[in-house]
Amino acid sequence: MLPKKGNSGKRSQQWTVSQLFELAKRNPFMISHWVILWAVVGTVSGLFAALYWNILEVFTNKLQQFQGPSLLIVMPCSGLAIGLIIHFLGNPGEIAVIVDNIHFRGGRLDTKQNPSMILSSLISISAGGSAGPEAPLVQVTGSFGTWFADRLKLEGEDLRSISLAGMAGGFTALFGAPLGGAMFALEILHHQHIVEYYEALMPAIVSSCASYLVFATITHLGIAPTWHFPQYHLENIDDFALAIVFGIVGAAAGWVFIGIFRGCHYLFNRIPGPIYLHTTLAGLGLGILATLLPLTRYFGDEQLDVVVNHSFPAVFLLALAFGKMAAISVTVTGGWRGGFIIPLFFIGACLGKATAALIPGLNPTLVMICTMAAINAAVTRTPISTTLLLSKLTNFSPLTPILFASLVGFFLAPKVPLITSQLKLQQEETGSASAE
Repeated sequence: MLPKKGNSGKRSQQWTVSQLFELAKRNPFMISHWVILWAVVGTVSGLFAALYWNILEVFTNKLQQFQGPSLLIVMPCSGLAIGLIIHFLGNPGEIAVIVDNIHFRGGRLDTKQNPSMILSSLISISAGGSAGPEAPLVQVTGSFGTWFADRLKLEGEDLRSISLAGMAGGFTALFGAPLGGAMFALEILHHQHIVEYYEALMPAIVSSCASYLVFATITHLGIAPTWHFPQYHLENIDDFALAIVFGIVGAAAGWVFIGIFRGCHYLFNRIPGPIYLHTTLAGLGLGILATLLPLTRYFGDEQLDVVVNHSFPAVFLLALAFGKMAAISVTVTGGWRGGFIIPLFFIGACLGKATAALIPGLNPTLVMICTMAAINAAVTRTPISTTLLLSKLTNFSPLTPILFASLVGFFLAPKVPLITSQLKLQQEETGSASAE
């Protein structure tokens, strides 16, 4: 009796992958078969990231042509399209859902969420939402890691490590910093103890390096610094004290941002109706903000360079920072898809430059980068990776001032984290400690 065609095809596919796995185990070199698997995950992550980025650029170039009052129509229509995609294809969630899956589902990320995440995030980002592509990249590359681990019949920590390797590849493709991207993928999972995932550190680094090479080769991005800050040289020990002070400024900004974010979340939760109503209203709010403050549109990748290299009054920079806080909050809580790491850096740059303008004699580069580091560490709880990422993105070679500011932002952050899954884990740990 002949086997069913569908089942035979599935077994054949699994057997082929298993054969490759066994072949990798028997390689004659001093290279572990795991390294080959991590590199494969990173390579696929880099290929997807490059494809996603090129498509995103095409969409962005089309929608970027709309400016001024026309955004009051374009942005709500974009919001309606995003809402309809989520309504019919399912809600893909955000970074908090990814963190939750890594902690409480054994590291398993669902590939079924990818179509909704890819389509909704492409429209969200290209239309001008204040959220970056890290969330879709991490979701898709991390879920590929899960799929790949399933083909190899891996379980437990092996499966989790492959998923984390995929996530790291996604982060790295966006930031162009293999070590920083790998650390971010691990550090954002936990509000305090990255050591829990030390076993996944090497998989994340190997995958990140492979992803970076592939992405940079295809797009030619991530090789040079992303933002062009004026040169800074560490020559005075007083700069460490200043880094701590600016870290306090950034941490305070983080508190303000979290307050605005939770206020927007409360308001959207009180609005009845389907998701596409929320996303349409969010689009209208973003259109109004972009009309009044054009630099609040988009996630801040190019706009941050404008802030750094042009002169603006301090009052305008402060208004821009608060406008960006509102734009990020409306974007994410209103159902648009994307992440807020680079938008947070934009806020920090605005506040830092305003501070330098109000207090003569300060080095603007030091103030901006320290404030950027502190606000991101306060919101995302990622002081180490924030330091590594900013050093690469800004070509700011002295790591110590950035690290001081990041740690200040981390330790002065609100006790209740913004990412809800970090709070769940914190409560779980507290319960375990009490039981012991």
